[in-house]
Amino acid sequence: MEDLKKMNATYCVTGANGYIGSWLVKLLLQRGFMVHATVRDPANKRLLHLLSMWTGGDRLRLFKADLQEEGSFDEAVKGCHGVFHVAASMEFSVNVENGNIENYVQSNIIDPAINGTLNLLKSCLKSKSVKKVVFTSSISTLTAKDSTGKWRHVVDETGQISVDHVWNSKASGWVYALSKLLTEEAAFQYANQNGIDLVSVITATVAGAFLTPTVPSSIQVLLSPITGDSKYFSILSAVNARMGSIALVHIEDICNAHIFLMEHTKAEGKYICCSQSCQMTELVDHLADDYPSSKIQRSTGQKEGCSIPSEISSKKLRDLGFNYKHDIKDMIHETIACSVDHSFLPPMRK
Repeated sequence: MEDLKKMNATYCVTGANGYIGSWLVKLLLQRGFMVHATVRDPANKRLLHLLSMWTGGDRLRLFKADLQEEGSFDEAVKGCHGVFHVAASMEFSVNVENGNIENYVQSNIIDPAINGTLNLLKSCLKSKSVKKVVFTSSISTLTAKDSTGKWRHVVDETGQISVDHVWNSKASGWVYALSKLLTEEAAFQYANQNGIDLVSVITATVAGAFLTPTVPSSIQVLLSPITGDSKYFSILSAVNARMGSIALVHIEDICNAHIFLMEHTKAEGKYICCSQSCQMTELVDHLADDYPSSKIQRSTGQKEGCSIPSEISSKKLRDLGFNYKHDIKDMIHETIACSVDHSFLPPMRK
């Protein structure tokens, strides 16, 4: 009876045309669920690519929804048992020639992100069917350094980075980190005040194959030692400097974790989803093993990291019963293979 009940469940996925969102739709359909997928523009031709990848499309409904329009998600969440809030701005940095950069970021990125999430939660509140919301957070909200600047050898869900530190340091990727940090905080505050069951998935750097027609930002960050893209390499280096290591998770594992937490009645609060973490030098070695290149970047800024790598702990998620399927070799191999297929990386010479 319980399995039948699950098979009849309907879930809403925001940002269905993104890296995690598109895979989440795919896996939910494969499991027999009904899916309400939201996008800003259902007429976008790029969606045709994703529609061809989503089997079980008879159980899929597309909805036009904009986070900045209050009530825009009312129809999408109606009749849904749960909502996966994956949609998010992927701004990592901004250039402001005239004016105050803090004011610009607050007004143009932070406020819209917070208001958008609150608009979605208001729609969930109006719908009497939604039982749980799973929010996609980010490892960028955490740090391996405590308040005194000393390294934590184990980083868990309590290791949140301070908002003031992000504003003051403005390290690479700071805009995205701040947006996720403040949006997650606002989401929990609203959920607690209004009796919404909210769970947050703190997502590590996501790797593996991608369904989207364009290369996801996390893939560009991960492969930056190969591509030499200074913008994304600086983000990878900043992560290593802040965390003492690079936290990784396979795309299938992160989506399975979302579904697992949605279905688990005892899930509450925040959960780090990281199958493996390694220092930058080890990551570059793995990349070089799978994609030999004389140009691979090894200037890692390792001196900023700690001598003993911090463990990015998924203990809370594992203790709930979740198991990971993919190791770092799977992640690197599938990431590179898919990137070659999409011509993001040139074919390897034989």
